[in-house]
Amino acid sequence: MNQDEERACYVALSMVPDVGPGRMHRLLRHFGSMRAAWHGSRAAWRDAGLSPSVVERLTRARAEINTRQAMAGLAQANVSALIWSDDAFPPLLRQIPSPPALLYVRGSLAASDQLAVAIVGTRNATAYGRGVTRRLAADLAASGLTVVSGLARGIDAEAHRAALGAGGRTLAVFGCGLNVIYPPEHRQLAQDVAAHGALISEYPLDRKPSAEQFPVRNRLISGLSLGVVITESRERSGALITAEFAGQQGRDVFAVPGSILNASSAGPHRLIQDGAKLVMQVEDILNELNIHLAARQPELTAAVPLSPEEARILEALAGDPVHVDELSAQTNIPVQQVSSLLTLMEVRGVVHAVGALTYARGRN
Repeated sequence: MNQDEERACYVALSMVPDVGPGRMHRLLRHFGSMRAAWHGSRAAWRDAGLSPSVVERLTRARAEINTRQAMAGLAQANVSALIWSDDAFPPLLRQIPSPPALLYVRGSLAASDQLAVAIVGTRNATAYGRGVTRRLAADLAASGLTVVSGLARGIDAEAHRAALGAGGRTLAVFGCGLNVIYPPEHRQLAQDVAAHGALISEYPLDRKPSAEQFPVRNRLISGLSLGVVITESRERSGALITAEFAGQQGRDVFAVPGSILNASSAGPHRLIQDGAKLVMQVEDILNELNIHLAARQPELTAAVPLSPEEARILEALAGDPVHVDELSAQTNIPVQQVSSLLTLMEVRGVVHAVGALTYARGRN
């Protein structure tokens, strides 16, 4: 198969309204390749489970979209398209429910980004919220971890800037296309992030922001991370949606306490009541993730001893690759805990993902 043509068809399909990651994965399973899906017949699209309205949109889009021009537009925008089969596709994202089929990236992803923690929170941050965010983000970056956030006003922007100021890497996940900097006053910040990390989106380059796209992108913020820190947010907020996704994905959730009189601390306090780890300093995060030493000395990552639960998982992977649900049944470990342990084991090279939520022993 021509990989360039396959990539171009991923990009073309992502440009079709209502063809999101779920339908893209469905097409990939049905046709075996995105090239075959893009060139499929209307009847074949219906057989793949697409509704008549989506079939109509796909028919019109195929007549209008020139795949070569689409790829040329990416090159001109200095954006790469990572597809599901690429080795560089973030392994942490392969594990999540509803994983993206395609990522648009401006900047670069690094192997070290597998050791990442997200920091998110309110756009209307207080001086306290800004200060604690700067401290935690800078300390995480100084510890060798990548800081993930959403480039929004308030807490997100503070997290990115502090990570950059500490000489670390940071990833910003967009709820729109990478040609649309939102909010517009963060254009310089976006350039700085791309120079020392990456801007990431699953939306085509020129997709405008819309309210429904930002909660969807929040699953990528948590999915790219080993854990999510909420430093300041109201009780109903996008940050708490990110925390909810983190819980569903088996990621750790951390929350910073504040004044009970301040509505901006209501979100973290609710999370702490629900079992989130209370954070007062960066060591609280690193110790909970069991990467305190490994983050500072990457060469020791693989030397971290297996916990009893990890040893049981590894024993269950003695043969063929195994799905997370089956691992949970074989080891009698709750599936969310299995997913969280696999995340850390993959970072350390003990296991590797061979498909959606399916794992084998490490390659080495």
